[in-house]
Amino acid sequence: MSKFPDVASLVPHQAPMILINNLITVDENSIHCQVFIGEKSQFFEPKTARVGAWVGIEYMAQTISAWSGYQSFLKNEPSPIGFLLGSRRYHSNTPFFEKGTTLDIYAEKLLENEGMGVFTCSIRCADKELANAQLNVFVPNAQQLEEMLKGKNND
Repeated sequence: MSKFPDVASLVPHQAPMILINNLITVDENSIHCQVFIGEKSQFFEPKTARVGAWVGIEYMAQTISAWSGYQSFLKNEPSPIGFLLGSRRYHSNTPFFEKGTTLDIYAEKLLENEGMGVFTCSIRCADKELANAQLNVFVPNAQQLEEMLKGKNND
């Protein structure tokens, strides 16, 4: 049994869009999660028995979301809503993630300031790096989120 909360309680998504499976380790600056590639994986292509590597950026983003959710969990606060603003140099050494593999997703905080964050991320399988990127994220405070939602409702 894991000493960490279930990933679904940390990532503010609803099934079936929670793509990562397990939280392995986490601290104040980094996180390690896993994804098992199988027939029940979102974006699984049954004809080819794989998931496109383009989904890797979302695996990374959800790993960062789990990190943020865990930091809130430690403060007895709900997981915050965050936004992926962009990535720098998403590079994949493979076009697909194959059925039956377990991917290890790592994220490390490089910078965090007033809700803005920069993380370096990688996806590994059996000690081989499959993809890497630097992701820029934003977690609005309650007032900013309320203003964003008001703007959406005025459309």
